[in-house]
Amino acid sequence: MIRLESSGSCEEKMSKNPLTLIMGNNKFNGTIYNGWLRNLTIVLDFENQDYVLDKTLPTALPEGSSLEERITFKKWLEDNRKVRNIILASMNNDI
Repeated sequence: MIRLESSGSCEEKMSKNPLTLIMGNNKFNGTIYNGWLRNLTIVLDFENQDYVLDKTLPTALPEGSSLEERITFKKWLEDNRKVRNIILASMNNDI
């Protein structure tokens, strides 16, 4: 059953996107890295969060930053946290 509440484990939150089942069913165990990375890229692309893999963390915002800059910075931080959790949840516990 898919849970839609905002609370719960990372795996429950990942279940909102059926593509994340790919990651849960094909956890990285130290082998077949290219297949795991391909699946990760598919999931993150679907979530529009793949940019955090290629872009550097924005520097701290200077005083007087525009509203748009603050929103962009906050979104990057949130997406980075989500991507980190998806990656960790998609790895075998023994790694």
